Amino acid sequence: MRLVFTLLLFSLLNNASAQTGFDVFEASITELQTALERGEITSTELVVQYLARIQAYDKQGPAINSIIRINPAAMELAASLDAEREASGARSLLHGIPIVVKDNYNTVSMPTTGGSVALANFRPTVNATQVDKLIAAGAIILAKTNLHEFAYGITTVSSLLGQTRNPYDIRRVPGGSSGGTGAAVAASFGAIGLGSDTCGSIRIPSAFNNLIGLRPSKGLSSIYGVMPLSHTQDVAGPLARSAEDLAIVLDIVKGYDPNDEATGIINGSGLPGFQEQLRTVDLSGLRIGRLSSYMERADNDVQAAIESALEWYQGQGVEIIDVEIPELGSLISGSGVIGHEFRVDLNQYLSTFTSPDVHSLADIVDLGLFHQAVRGVLTRSRDAELNEERYQAALATRLVLRQAIETVFADNDLDAIVYPPIGETQVFIGEAQPGNNCSIAANAGLPALSMPAGFSDDGLPIGMELLGTFFDDPRLLAIAYPYERALRTRQAPSTTPALEAGLAPATTRVSLSFRRAGVDLDGGFEFDVLTNRLHYELALGAGNTAAVYAVTLVIEEEAGAELAGPVVLNMLGPDTREASGSYFMSPQFRQAFNEERVYLKVFAGGLPPAGAMQPLR
Repeated sequence: MRLVFTLLLFSLLNNASAQTGFDVFEASITELQTALERGEITSTELVVQYLARIQAYDKQGPAINSIIRINPAAMELAASLDAEREASGARSLLHGIPIVVKDNYNTVSMPTTGGSVALANFRPTVNATQVDKLIAAGAIILAKTNLHEFAYGITTVSSLLGQTRNPYDIRRVPGGSSGGTGAAVAASFGAIGLGSDTCGSIRIPSAFNNLIGLRPSKGLSSIYGVMPLSHTQDVAGPLARSAEDLAIVLDIVKGYDPNDEATGIINGSGLPGFQEQLRTVDLSGLRIGRLSSYMERADNDVQAAIESALEWYQGQGVEIIDVEIPELGSLISGSGVIGHEFRVDLNQYLSTFTSPDVHSLADIVDLGLFHQAVRGVLTRSRDAELNEERYQAALATRLVLRQAIETVFADNDLDAIVYPPIGETQVFIGEAQPGNNCSIAANAGLPALSMPAGFSDDGLPIGMELLGTFFDDPRLLAIAYPYERALRTRQAPSTTPALEAGLAPATTRVSLSFRRAGVDLDGGFEFDVLTNRLHYELALGAGNTAAVYAVTLVIEEEAGAELAGPVVLNMLGPDTREASGSYFMSPQFRQAFNEERVYLKVFAGGLPPAGAMQPLR
């Protein structure tokens, strides 16, 4: 079946490529819509291109493993929307645009699983409200994305699909729980993606995948039909590659929903317009609070990236003020409600949307229908008895926390408070992820925007969080927009590049022979851009008469330089005739390889003490 699909997709892609030079790779919603309006491409062809990228990179190549299911009706929907465009024009900027959706949003056309084998084929009775709004706007739900099972964690591993990988370093986590959406949007598997945030699950994957994502003010948009973790803390919304894309989708999904009591706060009132306010902020004279304690406990790479961003804002006339929120630690520890609400909320969800096989959290735990990674939280939730007094105390403390934050805003005349959404960079798969700063916004119900701030020396994306006052969501996005435009913060991951004639780029192979001063050495090298690994094999030949001490790789510091830098990889040591292995390339090494600045350097008797070099090309 996979072979048939691959052949069909390849045929469709070739036909599409013959008709258009447009490529969906890193394309914005506006660019996609402009190409559609001009007739440069059709929505059907967009679907084909995105499917080709998923085929090339999600289960093959870097094996990002972000997509749980592809919508079987996507091509049919695209054709219908193409015909509608021709007949009556586009419904919105999302008309005919393929998007991806976290698999805790109800979709009647596909199962909604929460990433769990317990709900592998569960089809809810209605769509999530946000899904209905996007469909009404003409968006194509292309695929459902992986998540940390039941959204109860931040490393994105599930029993239904397993571990999602970060496209910037496939050895590492993508953040969670919306890490499948984050990785898929970063890899251009869709124009934009939907996630949810109970405590960081939009903001962390945004930070970890060089994206921008907003945890909206509680009640700005509906969570009806989103599988709950905690109805009090849950919010839902998009993750995007640009502020403008984020604004477009936020304007569509926001608004009152009679099925979500929290949205009653905006019933009949004017809603903030994200697109109309995106370019309205004059940075000169703004005041931003730097949350000192959260900055100081972040690791060096995170601190450096955010401090650099704040220096840029200072250069634009923004005043940066060090602030603290009194009693923040105790207020946060006393205001979390996930433990109080999860079991009750999930059981009610399964009943409301008529799960036929699994009726409760107890069923899921008792039958072992979950990944080991969530055993602890699921078991504790199953066994916990609701303590009404503690629950009400936590709800009351949430109001005290919000008041404390709003007091800091008022006393310092602040436009935003800045800190890291997560204070540590992405851990390796299988490790626990430290550094989560999710609770300030989550426990207070306030808006918080995670925006790209830069990269670590290892090429890992780093985010910066802007916290705002209630319903000041569009202003946060408007504050981030000039920084994004000026510094062009978006950088695509190297492991999921543009396709070439519908296919992933081929592995680069280099062979060389080193014959000098009695050294008889042959080597083969393979540069695999999709896994970011350099594979090598070396062997001394029968004609070797020299004592070879080391065979290494070095980098020429810059093109045309007479001296190379220090050893970056030792491949063969003393008294060794052959060796093989692989090297995960740093961004600096990858750039040097592409610029042909990597050299083989041999140390052996008869050669100069500094060794002898030969270009790796």
